[in-house]
Amino acid sequence: MMMLSLSKGGGDGGLDLSAIMSRMSARTGALVLKSVSIFLTSGRKASVNSKKPSTESPPRRRRRRRPDDASMKTYHAKVVDTLRKKTRFSRVELEALCKIYRKLTSLPGQQKGPSILSKGPQTIQTVEGIDRTIFRELMHNTFDIITEDALIERMFCCWDRECEGAIRLESWITGLDVFLRGTLRDKMEFCFRVYDLNSDGYITKDEMFQLFKNCLIKQPGEEDPDEGVRDLSELALKKLDVDHDGKVAFTDYEAAIKDEPLLLEAFGQCLPTEESCNAFLITLQP
Repeated sequence: MMMLSLSKGGGDGGLDLSAIMSRMSARTGALVLKSVSIFLTSGRKASVNSKKPSTESPPRRRRRRRPDDASMKTYHAKVVDTLRKKTRFSRVELEALCKIYRKLTSLPGQQKGPSILSKGPQTIQTVEGIDRTIFRELMHNTFDIITEDALIERMFCCWDRECEGAIRLESWITGLDVFLRGTLRDKMEFCFRVYDLNSDGYITKDEMFQLFKNCLIKQPGEEDPDEGVRDLSELALKKLDVDHDGKVAFTDYEAAIKDEPLLLEAFGQCLPTEESCNAFLITLQP
């Protein structure tokens, strides 16, 4: 995993965030296309968390039957009609995204997120969708998002808006709409939601500390490695807190980015590279 090295700016006390924004060299379009092709056509086994044995009998699980091809095609056709009006994808692109989704959700070992429907003994049903393992592989291998697992988890939660533990078809497509065709404001809103760790509408200094701590390289011989993180969090707060209320609201974040666009991913990469986006869009063409 790539670790980012961050440092403070010059004598004026400003924040040098260039290192935060540095990314790994983008792969060539051919390599990304190859990655997408290999990923979509080969099965990846999802890691299964080990469970401790229990003396109590586990709740009965009712597995939702996979719809037949005719039902699935009908459902996808309705989704395409709906999202054609809500997204910036063409009908051809939406149909291609539905096909990719079907491939991803049918990979061997694909986990399903639990959805609690009632309080009886038969309470747990599985939700079909893209799980965390597949999502992480997509971000790393297809969209060149090389970041720490904690940030990937936050991204997954932002895509999984229903908190079901799996990304459904509609969320998959609307998430990609931001990635591939989103405006600057769309991307600002997404990044802000990722960095707002407790989803209270603000990025606090404590949240900045956690985000920076996850991506800073610990220097050998440092007595207090958290000291630099605290200093950097303080500097970031001064840079982004436009109204000086001690926390960063979206309006603060938006104003700071309009003044300095490089601050968009100040707390870690959570958007794909331009090259990977272009390569992925090519795969959607007939």
